Amino acid sequence: MKLLKNKMQAACLLAALSLTGLTACTPTESKDGQTAAAPSALQNVLQRGTLRVGDCLSFAPFGFYDKQGNPDGYDVDLAKELATRMGVKLEMVNTTSANRIPNLQTNKVDVVFCNFTRNLERAKEIGFTAPYVVASQAMLVRKESGIQSAKDMAGKTIATVKGSTNGDAVRAMNIDVKLQEYDSSQAAILAVKQGQADAMIEDNNFLAYQAKLDPSLAVTNEALVPLEYNAFGVKLGDQVWTNYLNEFLFEMSTSGKNAELYEKWFGSKPRYPLNPQY
Repeated sequence: MKLLKNKMQAACLLAALSLTGLTACTPTESKDGQTAAAPSALQNVLQRGTLRVGDCLSFAPFGFYDKQGNPDGYDVDLAKELATRMGVKLEMVNTTSANRIPNLQTNKVDVVFCNFTRNLERAKEIGFTAPYVVASQAMLVRKESGIQSAKDMAGKTIATVKGSTNGDAVRAMNIDVKLQEYDSSQAAILAVKQGQADAMIEDNNFLAYQAKLDPSLAVTNEALVPLEYNAFGVKLGDQVWTNYLNEFLFEMSTSGKNAELYEKWFGSKPRYPLNPQY
């Protein structure tokens, strides 16, 4: 009977370690009667043997599907590096701007890489690591449009992506423009190409890549908002996992590997330093 009881306790412990945010057993209580803290995502990943990374796989060159249907891009290369150093398998989970936070909160992913700009509003719901890439925002337009800056946008339409901070940036311009939201960056780009929108606002490094792919497009040469520091998103309160990821990013940056991957995908060295210059 005692042996059976021990086996049941071991099974309960394994279930608690294997499942993120869910448990089939009664939560363990400490001596003072308080419920023990849930295991960190770091512990869950190592126990599971698989790292689940949420990434926007319609946001080339950060994330996309190659001709063979496999995830590829700057974020994907970073995810591969992280999984290798952890000694686990990698599972890329296609994510949109709108469901980045819900996917973290519901434990569908362990971390989100998807061009996630740090800000106070989002920090109420999730945690962030140190930045791994920095960008400003600009507009993607058709070359024939004659649009050179935001001052040329009065009475025109700007495409944005649902769940992004781009709409806030447009409103801050105080220009009479119409906002048109799309589910993905590719849909917003297509709207510009087809004339359904006059411009798309997004990070300058992403837009430069899109203009490189299509010579009929151009990027305005202006910084519409202060620099944006993009980081990994993690579940709120998981400091152990945050610390581990920060150490990973520190080693990637100090070794030059992060800059190497950036140049591989964007064709130039990082334009802005990762540490803010006050």
